[in-house]
Amino acid sequence: MDLFSFANQTLIEENAPLAVRMRPRSLNEIHGQDEIVGQQGFLRRMIESDNIPSMILFGPPGTGKTTLAQVIASSTGCHFEKLNAVESGISDIRKTVEAARERIKLYGKRTILFIDEIHRFNKTQQDTLLPYVEDGRLILIGATTENPYFEVNLPLLSRVRVIRLKPIGKSSMLAIIKQALIDEERGVGKLAINYDDSVLEKIVDLSHGDARIS
Repeated sequence: MDLFSFANQTLIEENAPLAVRMRPRSLNEIHGQDEIVGQQGFLRRMIESDNIPSMILFGPPGTGKTTLAQVIASSTGCHFEKLNAVESGISDIRKTVEAARERIKLYGKRTILFIDEIHRFNKTQQDTLLPYVEDGRLILIGATTENPYFEVNLPLLSRVRVIRLKPIGKSSMLAIIKQALIDEERGVGKLAINYDDSVLEKIVDLSHGDARIS
């Protein structure tokens, strides 16, 4: 990355919405999913042992599905690719898989393919993923707000682990908001905003477990 590109990327990050700037960058920054990635969480143990299965993350909006996929990639040194099932097709899958094959051949670097709204893929598109998931050419992480047992084909479902993310609880949501208020690098800490806990609790109630709304 040249100096101009770096400066441009920095400008984009600085002007990104607060929810984007405060997106967790490590497992320890993720709130509200302790059963999965807490100190004793089963997925944390898999990540720390570098034994990542293909998976489908299932949960309401704002529970951290995209964030978790990105953190898994950064924690394991994997290359991260993202496709949206609404905008992508079979050709996009194949291009991504071919790039993943070259990447591991040349650099020994695995690829995590994150597919948002994976339930929007039709049967043929979902079936296209099967051989690549089976032979380990990539690690698939799908995300959906719909029940995958009704929306994802059984052959693909049998080759992944389904992980349910719960709405973020009140105490975790308060911690997220307070961190944004005091963080001077990515949050609004430099503004020294005065706040009342009762106001924050009202914000949490209105967010309905969606960290992006809060």
